[in-house]
Amino acid sequence: MANARFYGTGRRKKSVARVYLVPGTGNITINKRSIDEYLGLETLKVVVRQPLTATETEGKFDVIVNVKGGGYTGQAGAIRHGIARALLQADGDYRPVLKKAGYLTRDPRMKERKKYGLKAARRAPQFSKR
Repeated sequence: MANARFYGTGRRKKSVARVYLVPGTGNITINKRSIDEYLGLETLKVVVRQPLTATETEGKFDVIVNVKGGGYTGQAGAIRHGIARALLQADGDYRPVLKKAGYLTRDPRMKERKKYGLKAARRAPQFSKR
């Protein structure tokens, strides 16, 4: 694995994460900031680390991420998807584990568009008989 660099693109809602895995000590850098600095909630940090935990590669790779768009929850999901795809590039034997856990599936749920005549996607104006 001389100068090995594995890449994966992750997407969730409006977020797109470009993930690079480099052999290292397990540091996770998101937009040039540490994971603790970038993500406030502990649950989101757990979400990001899930593919590494599932494949037992937590201390083996440094994760470098560029993520844009959406909110922090969507970004965490996008990073998870990207890490899973990059791990698959690193070693194809991880596929059954990642697939079973559902980390390779792109979550298709998106925000529903607002419709005319309504206040939001489904929220109608208040109704009054008189």
